[in-house]
Amino acid sequence: MTDDPEMHPLAEAIAPLLERIGATAVPLEQRRPTDIVLDWEGAPAVAVRVPDEELTSALDRLIRAVETELGGNLPDLPRADKQKAVRLLEERGAFSMRKSVETVAKALGVSRFTVYNYLNRDNS
Repeated sequence: MTDDPEMHPLAEAIAPLLERIGATAVPLEQRRPTDIVLDWEGAPAVAVRVPDEELTSALDRLIRAVETELGGNLPDLPRADKQKAVRLLEERGAFSMRKSVETVAKALGVSRFTVYNYLNRDNS
């Protein structure tokens, strides 16, 4: 997850992982004290910037993972895929979290009522 074409090969190698967890590779000269510096062959090579926990909740990470799995942004998916997204999120425990139905509804671009319908459909 980098915009710098001259980025270290390590950053290129870990790009899919960083994308999945919402982190970013940054050049060493742009690192912040909270970034994680990774070494390559014994020398610092790249810094990894991980999003703050307050900004990226567990539910947000689950939603991003489901988007990746289904191959698109949730609001853009057809209804059948939105239903599948709700099923996957339920299997992964998303709905045990506080205000999860509201968060998932917003991510899907549907109402809370629709999410409850999807959940009830699967439980019937």
